[in-house]
Amino acid sequence: MKRGISACLAGAIWLSGCVAPGTASLDRAVEPLAVADARCSDGSVAIDTAFDAGALALCSVGDDGRISITLSPEDAPPINCSAWYSFRVHSNAPRVVGIDLNYTACGHRYEPKVSYDGVEWTYLDPSMVEVTEIDGTRMARLSVRTDGRPLFVSAQEIIGPATYDAWLDGLEETGMVERETLGHSAEGRAIEIMYLGNPAAREQVVLVGRQHPPEVTGALAMFPFVETLLEDTELARRFRERFRVSAVPLLNPDGVVKGHWRHNTGGVDLNRDWGPFTQPETQLMRDVLVAIDHDPDKRLRLLLDFHSTGRDIFYTIPDELPTDPPLFTRDWLARYQDRMSGYEVTRDARHEAGRPISKAHAFDTYGVPAVTFELGDETDRTLIRRIGREAAIAMMEELLATERP
Repeated sequence: MKRGISACLAGAIWLSGCVAPGTASLDRAVEPLAVADARCSDGSVAIDTAFDAGALALCSVGDDGRISITLSPEDAPPINCSAWYSFRVHSNAPRVVGIDLNYTACGHRYEPKVSYDGVEWTYLDPSMVEVTEIDGTRMARLSVRTDGRPLFVSAQEIIGPATYDAWLDGLEETGMVERETLGHSAEGRAIEIMYLGNPAAREQVVLVGRQHPPEVTGALAMFPFVETLLEDTELARRFRERFRVSAVPLLNPDGVVKGHWRHNTGGVDLNRDWGPFTQPETQLMRDVLVAIDHDPDKRLRLLLDFHSTGRDIFYTIPDELPTDPPLFTRDWLARYQDRMSGYEVTRDARHEAGRPISKAHAFDTYGVPAVTFELGDETDRTLIRRIGREAAIAMMEELLATERP
């Protein structure tokens, strides 16, 4: 994603077509604004969240036209501070709209992104963002320029069920992917699983993504990672002949659609439910792993779980704990580092037996390498594609180098 440059300069002379926040351009007559499902409106500006991932707690428009938005987590704290926001700005004329983001917990984390179509995104220019601290909590004041069309403002790019459907549709067209409904979320949304590789393969790899709704950069890495496994290269063909991959790219569709910070609609962090398996979403993953384990002709070899955090990092099982394949993670990440010239691969190797996260559960139960693959919130989007691709190539090379079970 390229960083966008605003045509208006905050705190300076407003350029052509720009006016001060909260005031309308005077060069043409404007009609009163009517927005269905508006969360707040004064007739000239309005805010709505009537789209997948749209979320805010409260919204009001002041007498000066400045918009105040309150952001709160879906459940009472303590909760992980992935303070999501996503809303759409409507205006009856080109203008710069002043917006205050006020947090009841955690504070401002994500740099604002904007889009007119929900597909092409740019960063809101940093000069249009002022972050202040009030009673120890980071708040943000935005100046958002709109040309009169509805404009999305979001913590991250919006990647919801429709995006995954389109992506899976494209993969299906290759003829190399099988796709089916694994089950349903608590609110009845389909949770899909895709398979690639040899259906008769003994060796199994499991991928999972979007346990946590705001963690979009993990999804942006998972897409090229999977696509690389499907390439028409000698390496990918050999990998697909020997291995079978099961991938669940969107495990928490309810949380994504509702714009949750962390949880599903059961009020549970899904990546703290591997072991208890109290939620319908994690129960589906349990069943995937159990089915592999109970089939004498199959052997789980690796689990990768795609996430986002403040930086690019791999959370892994320590090398001194034996896995099967042995030392896979060490050797995979060494290959990956060799491929990533000019980039430092960061690894945090730790394990807490019985901790109810995907990585610990897969190792404790099946003895396999398991990795939480984290991408930075603001990692350059072109770099993320490179990370996904090169990590997949290194993984294929290293798995092919392991002894067959």
